Amino acid sequence: MKKKTIALTLTAMLAVGASIPTAVIAKPIEAGYQEALDQFDQKAIRKIDVDRIYNHIATLSEEPRVAGTDVENRAVDYLREEFESYGYDVEVQPFTYTGYTEPTRIDLNVPGFDQGLNPGNFTYGVSGDVTAGLVDAGIGSPADFERVDAKGKIAVVQRGEFSFADKIVNASEAGAAGVIIYNSGPGALNGTLGGHDDRLIPAVSLSHEQGQALLKHVKANAGSEARIVVEGAKTGEHVSHNVIATKHPTSKKKDTGEVIVIGSHMDSVPGAPGANDNASGTSVTLELARVMKDLPSDTEIRFASFGAEELGLIGSHHYVNELSEEEKDQIIANFNLDMVGSRDAGDLMVASVDGEPNLVTELTHKSSKKLNGEPTTLGRSGSSDHVPFHQAGIPAALFIHSPLEPWYHTPQDTLDKISKEKLLDVAEIVAAAVYDRARFDNQHPKNKKREETPVPKEAFYEQSIR
Repeated sequence: MKKKTIALTLTAMLAVGASIPTAVIAKPIEAGYQEALDQFDQKAIRKIDVDRIYNHIATLSEEPRVAGTDVENRAVDYLREEFESYGYDVEVQPFTYTGYTEPTRIDLNVPGFDQGLNPGNFTYGVSGDVTAGLVDAGIGSPADFERVDAKGKIAVVQRGEFSFADKIVNASEAGAAGVIIYNSGPGALNGTLGGHDDRLIPAVSLSHEQGQALLKHVKANAGSEARIVVEGAKTGEHVSHNVIATKHPTSKKKDTGEVIVIGSHMDSVPGAPGANDNASGTSVTLELARVMKDLPSDTEIRFASFGAEELGLIGSHHYVNELSEEEKDQIIANFNLDMVGSRDAGDLMVASVDGEPNLVTELTHKSSKKLNGEPTTLGRSGSSDHVPFHQAGIPAALFIHSPLEPWYHTPQDTLDKISKEKLLDVAEIVAAAVYDRARFDNQHPKNKKREETPVPKEAFYEQSIR
């Protein structure tokens, strides 16, 4: 998930190295009723096979599916073949974007320094191999570089006051050959430079503790040197893909003209197998497509998997931007499944961008009450592939568990952390919610998405991530 405001988007939080906040439940629901599952709910959920979902996750999470890589391309082929095996016509929609390739090697070596160093990279950092003397350059301001001679040297600077990119550019313009930025508080430092800049020079990050120890070494050892090695980092044009399988209405005569999109993103972050983020959502989408293929319906249902979500919702933005205004008006709902299977995450919530109920949350409210006796928690999130749909005026919401698991965006996001119980719960809730709207016997006025009166907000649990 990029993934992503969950007040600050997950994308932005990852970029600045922020910790992921936990959720606060503000208001419990009042005692209510539990409707019995009817024959249509049963049709939608009875064929769901959670083992198939789990096996899809196992296949997809063998390696990190970083956008624009061969592994993501293999995921595209896998999804296309699976959708086609269910009998769908499938569209593979390519798109280009300017992206960053993470380095394959990051090293920092300081002769005579007896502590092990664990350097990190900055997204959009550049490759290079630099051996030079070390100089303390304060916080890396222009004034700092006026007081020290950084020409041909590696500047050691502290995080704070202005961006990482500004610090590196200031060092570059002062003639420095490389930069080490250390954290201003406890812990490791992760960050982004925001984009490519021809003035950038090789730079690595250190924790606060290691940075302070390195400066102590520099003061005690005049003329101390370091070697920075960054290999494989580059910025350039990349290609990713969206995969869309379409279930057409069973009868053209009874076609309402409405479209429901069930979506998820297929990519993961570098280094993370992405079993939960987001092989889980992708695999539930696949299973829903299989289960719903032959259900009689008067509504078009699209099963979509988006690429390059982790880089800023690029695939879903491309998909929505390519729609005509007529097509946008036909889409009445977007169900976005992102991180729906971690055993270590909290409870399920359905989150709209503004935290307000809409058609998606209304249908989910009804189906989860039938299945579980209480509605799914209502939340607010501005980070994931439901955002472009919301921005186009389409009711949309994210299905996710909160608080997030501790393995989020790490190499530990693996198959053994997946809960079949959570997968099945989400699959059943979404299937029942979608089919409640799409089935033949539940006719609705054509294209009334903006005139719907949703269930009052007070009827939900409210949850906001702040």
